[in-house]
Amino acid sequence: MTASTRVTSSPALGSPVIGALWMLATGLSFVGVTGIVRYIGTDVPAPQAAFLRFAFGVLLLVPAFGRMWRTGIAARPLRLFGWRGAVHVVAVICWFYAMARLPVAEVTAIGYLNPVIVSVGAVLMFGERLTMRRVGMIFVALVGAMIILRPGLRELTDGHAAQLVAAVCFAGSYLFAKRLSQLADATTVVAMLSITATVGLLPFALWVWVPISATETALLAVTAVLGTVAHYCMTRAFAEAPLTVTQPVTFLQLVWASLLGALVFHEAVDPFVLAGAAVIITAITLNTWIEARAARRPEAPPQPEV
Repeated sequence: MTASTRVTSSPALGSPVIGALWMLATGLSFVGVTGIVRYIGTDVPAPQAAFLRFAFGVLLLVPAFGRMWRTGIAARPLRLFGWRGAVHVVAVICWFYAMARLPVAEVTAIGYLNPVIVSVGAVLMFGERLTMRRVGMIFVALVGAMIILRPGLRELTDGHAAQLVAAVCFAGSYLFAKRLSQLADATTVVAMLSITATVGLLPFALWVWVPISATETALLAVTAVLGTVAHYCMTRAFAEAPLTVTQPVTFLQLVWASLLGALVFHEAVDPFVLAGAAVIITAITLNTWIEARAARRPEAPPQPEV
């Protein structure tokens, strides 16, 4: 192996690891947000809590706005930022609503449908092939979701419905983020999400606004810090590595969420939730492993035309 070969191959080996580490930091930050929102509960309406979280996030990103103003944003990314903000508004309202009403681990487990929906969305948005293997992965993951929800065996609440809608909308937001990470730097992507989400959430927050305590305000400010860090890390992860590398790392969130629910909120660990999440994780991980092996396999040389 020559020196030039070693130099050019190192970044290719390092990027997936760096992307996975960025996504690990993303998961830990989001679990912190989860714990705070679960602690606040239903005392603050979901749209108001979500608005305050993003409004504080805007304040954190004020230094980035000056640079964005000087450099400007092209028309195409600007439209994508707007669409992402609209989808994210629906996602965070539903997620805040579900998080205040469901156990932490259950919300996290249902959220594991995100990579499945992302896989479908990648076919529609990025032109990726919907192979039979991916169809099988989607089917098995949906079976896992049914194990978690157990329709017909227990009552499904509006919290479950809200989290399912949140999973779909967050997947859409992730797909927009993946595309935007190729058109703008991570700071700009995060800053524009904070702006568009704050503006979009404002009318909903005003509709249900209630007085809140200084402690609740401070806690929501902390969620802004953790959430902003999480979105920055997520954008960096998307820029470093493909979705097939970064998405499986998010499965560790169930470990942190289960520990958080059991140790802090004294929530019983539901074996059906763990079993359903295991089915989803197995389906997605196996699909990711097979696709990664296929990507490393050298292509067959073209056959001569006759």
